[in-house]
Amino acid sequence: MLVVLAAALLIFGGFSRLAERSIVTPPLFFAALGYVVSSAGLGWLELPVEGAGIHALAELTLVLVLFTDASRIDLDCLRREESLPLRLLALGLPLTIAAGAAAAYGLFPQLGWAGAALLAAILAPTDAALGQSVVSSPRVPIRMRQSLNVASGLNDGIALPVVLFFASLAGATGVTAEAGHWARFVALQLVLGPAVGVAVGVVGGRLVQKGTTAGWINAPFQRLSALGLALLAFAGSELVGGNGFIAAFVAGLALGNAARSVCTCLHEFGEAEGQLLTLLVFFVFGAVMVPAALHHADGAVWLYGLASLTLVRMLPVALACLGSGLRWPSLAFLGWFGPRGLASILFALLVLEGGGLAEGGRIEAIVVVTVLLSTLLHGVTAYPLAARYGAWTERVRESASAEHGPSPELPVRIAHTADAPRS
Repeated sequence: MLVVLAAALLIFGGFSRLAERSIVTPPLFFAALGYVVSSAGLGWLELPVEGAGIHALAELTLVLVLFTDASRIDLDCLRREESLPLRLLALGLPLTIAAGAAAAYGLFPQLGWAGAALLAAILAPTDAALGQSVVSSPRVPIRMRQSLNVASGLNDGIALPVVLFFASLAGATGVTAEAGHWARFVALQLVLGPAVGVAVGVVGGRLVQKGTTAGWINAPFQRLSALGLALLAFAGSELVGGNGFIAAFVAGLALGNAARSVCTCLHEFGEAEGQLLTLLVFFVFGAVMVPAALHHADGAVWLYGLASLTLVRMLPVALACLGSGLRWPSLAFLGWFGPRGLASILFALLVLEGGGLAEGGRIEAIVVVTVLLSTLLHGVTAYPLAARYGAWTERVRESASAEHGPSPELPVRIAHTADAPRS
């Protein structure tokens, strides 16, 4: 496995700049490679999805993704200048979960309402990394690309409590709904976790910031300190009975707004080490999860996957943006580029691994097929559609004031240079 991964990193790295101007994205390349070497392909690699190593990889990656994504968001800028991301998060996300649950219950009534809602919540978060050209290209108006960037950075953390709630309700966590269970669930998961996250993000971030300003901490340990804060929030919350993933997300949000200078090193970490973990997850996705899902996928599974990427996402986005002044091509653009990726994979691994849900295997197959379709369809359309949409907005610039409105330039998860001017 290590030989294959090392060779893949070197091979893709050798044409990574060219790939930015193509339909080949890093997640697509590594997922395809994983499938090729899996038992369904060349048979070089066989890993159990229930393995402790895969579970540890999923936990670590989810902690870092939640923490780093949240740290990129400047809440002051968001409140002052942005309404579109708030529409996508406050209206679009709940409507997407509701639409996804209704579609799932219609196609798979055996899941029950709780199982259908769990499936919809797992698939609700978007992953901008699958369409990096869209959130990085200067051809796309800054307001549009930053709206997708901000929504992608926050919706996994917002969706996580919903996933945990419906997982518990559906029995995926093995917890029975006794009297007082839901009050305890809310208290432990949604109060203690955020409290620990705020404490770690604010206090820890300011201590690291002061140490850096005083010259006590060098650059490598600034990056390691930021990583340590993420793990401290996770472990500290789990220690007191809260949810570590929620704590990591809140800690990143608190750090990004209380000690923003520390986040530069954190983002540098995400550019390399975080990218490596993400690609490793997609490799495991292609090698382990895809073969099992394809073996059990029927027409209804493929139909739901396509519906999840189109109607279930695009209609709620259009409804959420009513009155925003955006033209229909912009609504279609925002609706289409809601890729399902890393968060959905990790949620499925962590929530469904225990096997406590009777239809857990069915839900996992639907999630995997949907992410597989998204990896392919959003990956191959990101660069060409970003270029075409950018050209359209330039042609109608004078009458497209809503698209060209002001917006803060917040960091993206992975830097993308396809449209940068060449020297």
